[in-house]
Order: sequence, then C-alpha cells, then structure tokens
Amino acid sequence: MLKIFETEKIKALDRYTIDCEPVSSIDLVERAATAFVREYSRRFTKQNRVIVFAGNGNNGADALAVARLLAEDNYRVQVCLIYPACRLSPDCELNRARLLAVSNVILIEATGNEVFTSPELSSHDVVIDGLFGSGLNRPLEKGYVMLVGYINQSGAKVVSIDIPSGLFGEDNRMNNPQGIVRADCTWTFEFPKLAFFLPESAPYTGKWKVLPIGIHPAIIEQTETPYYLLTDEAVSGLIRPRDTFAHKGIFGHALLIAGSRGKMGAAVLAAGACLRSGAGRLTVHLPLRGETALQTSVPEAMLSLDANEDLVSDLPELKAYDAVGIGPGLGTQAASQAVLKSLLTAAEKPLVLDADALNILSLNKEWIALLPSRTLLTPHPKEFDRLFGACASGYERLHKAMDAAMEHELIVVLKGACSAICTPEGNVYINVTGNPGMATAGSGDVLTGILLGLLAQGYPPGTAAQIGVYLHGLAGNLATADGSEESMIAGDLVRMLGKAFKSQKKESFE
Repeated sequence: MLKIFETEKIKALDRYTIDCEPVSSIDLVERAATAFVREYSRRFTKQNRVIVFAGNGNNGADALAVARLLAEDNYRVQVCLIYPACRLSPDCELNRARLLAVSNVILIEATGNEVFTSPELSSHDVVIDGLFGSGLNRPLEKGYVMLVGYINQSGAKVVSIDIPSGLFGEDNRMNNPQGIVRADCTWTFEFPKLAFFLPESAPYTGKWKVLPIGIHPAIIEQTETPYYLLTDEAVSGLIRPRDTFAHKGIFGHALLIAGSRGKMGAAVLAAGACLRSGAGRLTVHLPLRGETALQTSVPEAMLSLDANEDLVSDLPELKAYDAVGIGPGLGTQAASQAVLKSLLTAAEKPLVLDADALNILSLNKEWIALLPSRTLLTPHPKEFDRLFGACASGYERLHKAMDAAMEHELIVVLKGACSAICTPEGNVYINVTGNPGMATAGSGDVLTGILLGLLAQGYPPGTAAQIGVYLHGLAGNLATADGSEESMIAGDLVRMLGKAFKSQKKESFE
C-alpha cells in the first residue's frame, strides 16, 4: 500500500533523508531533476523548444537543474528565472550558478521591479513549469496570475515539476483558479499529492506520474498518514487462495434485495457480479414480475419472490444468509422503505447499501443511527450529498465522508474517478483503477454485487471494499482494452471479472 502524505509531512521526509541517508539537499535536487529528465526524454523529441519557468524556491532549483541537464543533452532550452524579491533559496542559487556554466542555454532573469517579457510561446514548444512547488500556501497574485494565464492560453505543451504552480497540495477551496497552471502532465516526486485524486484538480494536473527519488524508507514507514493508495500488490495479498477440497458452503450464501418494475436489469447485473465474485450461493429477493428476467439471465441464482408484482414489499427470513445487499433498482416506494427499515433493525450479518437504499436513507436520515457497525455504503457524490449534506468540493466531500465513517462506524465507499474507501478508524484508501467508460448505467450495481459476494465469503467489510473497488475498476480497464470507453456497458464489467481476479492471483508452485 502506497502512503499519501500531506505536503507538510513531505518536507519532513525530505529533511530526514538529507540528514540520515545522508545526502546533501542539492544532491537530492539533482536526483529529482535526473528522474524528471529521464522521463522527459522518453516523451519529447529534441525538435521541441523547451521553455523553463523557474521560481526562487526549491521547485525553482529543480527547474534550473532540469534545464541544465536538458541543455547538456542538446535540447534547445530557454530559462526564465523569476525572483522579484531578489532572493533565491541556497539550492536555487547554486543551480543558477551551474546553469550559467552551460553555454547552449538562454537565461532570462526577472528581479526586483523589472518588467518581465515572456518568450513568445507556440504549440510547438514545451513549457516546463517550476515556478512554485507544494509548499505554496496562498493564491498567486498580480504578475504571477498574468504569467500563468499566458502559459495556459499559449497552446504549448505544459509539464509541471512535482505539482502545477499555484495548486495547493490538499485543499483548494480558497484558491484562485486563474492563478493555477493547467499542465498537460505532472511528474511528481516519490508520492502523489492528495489534490491529484480530487475532481477539482483534474483540469490542472493533467496526466500525472510518480517518479521515485529515493526518500529514506525508514521515515516513510515511521510517518503516519490516514491516506493510502491501493496498489496491485496490496490487493493481490488480500485475496484468499481457495482450498482444493472447498465446496460451495464454504463461500457463503448471499441475499440480494433488488428490483422494481422497469428496473429488473439492476438486479440482474448485481446478481451476476455477486456470483462472479465467488459467492457460493446467491438468493435474489425481487418482485414477482422479475422472475423470468432473473431465471433467464442468471440461472445460477435462486429466487425469493415478493408477494408484490411490481416492487419489494416484504423482507425474507434472514437466518440462512451470510451477507445482505440491498438497493439496485429497488425504487423508493413506501413499502420498500419499510423493508429497508426492517432490514436495518433485524440484520446481524454484514450489509451493503447502494442506489435506492441510499436514496431511501436520505429520505429518513434518522435511520442512519440504525445502521449496524461496519455497514458498507457506496454513494456517488450526489447520493452522498443527499445523505450527509451538500459539498462545494471533492476535498470537502472526502473529509465529510471520513467524519461520517468514524461517527457512525461505517465503511463509506465514495465512488468516482478515484473512489475513496473511508473506514471507522479514520483511514482512507484511494483507488485509481478504472476509466471514464465506467460512467454508464448499471456500473454501480455491478460494484454492489462484487461487494456482496466478497462479504458472503467472510471477508471483513473494509477488506471487501478494498478488493471490490479495485477489481471493479480493473474489470473496467480490461473491458476498455477489449473494446472502447464509449462502447462499454455494465455487463462488460461482469464479463471481465474473471480476468480481473485472475490477474491478481499469486503464482504458486506446480
């Protein structure tokens, strides 16, 4: 599991590395610049002119080192070093001196109250943005805003060093959008910034990538953080191997309560995903009208038919089941609301609530107190806001989800491009598998089925959420590789679950 640190903690990690590796600060800058240039040379040819914008701090030091290394490799480099206060950080001053020793680079300096005229930029140029780093704690102003605006409208490709200039590493609610560089890509060092996972930051970061620079492993291990990035290796280690003599009874009996008139497809999708996720048995409780659809589409599932033809109006006996999922296509009629309340008061096994179950809960917020400990909720942003209050940004929503998970002892899966799993312990596990093709009807129903299948097998809710969310996104990636983002439908996710699981299987000796 990769840790994600807030920017203040990253400074401490750098300092520990400098003191305890030991390595000098300027040599750590050189490592970062070398990693950046290696990535740059993979992506861009020497046909592109390179314009480097450097500030007066350590991000500027990185930028000057990058400019020198590129010039030494015969790229056409022009540098704009901007420091109106006429002061440079020690590392920036040293890298300025090193750059001056290189003959084939143009250096323009703007100091004091001098009028700075930026080089004319075109779509054939590459801008390397090293004006400000992650230590920035206030919005850019005046001339910097004008310069950022010029870069953003220039048409040049923009690559930011560590973080786009002007972007805060975490909370950007009070930032000035006009004062943030809009990068095509951001190459960050050692750790992604929390802001990279929030929707409001996407217009600025572009495609981001983490470049390792050798931060001391001891301090990474010792430093606490509530934020983690789900990785292939971590999720692979969570999936249990199956015993040779296993039978269906070992893998649990799941109950899915879903469907209403016109929405039986949601039940079909969730049921298929549940079985494809390894549940030993599945019973689907649904309206009478859905019998033919379920028996035809998912013949492996057993049915518990409601007395009502069009909606779920009664709760089946729960003793036989190891986990219960409710919500896909359920509707919000009064009778179905009563079923959810009965379930919340009677359930003694793990629960997952999605879709209309969440909508019903938002209509009866006092029922949140009835949710059993470690119940899984899987809201998309609008569902979350209806439940816990409107949010003005992804950062606010994430922290409100963290608070809700801790206050009510829930596992909250905040769905999105970077789904966040919030636990009662205050931890957040962020997932980056998946793609925009998954923004399609029924995708959430598939996730509900996956989570239900894992819960039925006895995975703890937090573990089930990590595995399920990761594999859900991975199935989306596999479906895209097999087709396209535009053509993806939710059934493709179910179809690719087997390959997603297989990709996570640890190799064993034959």
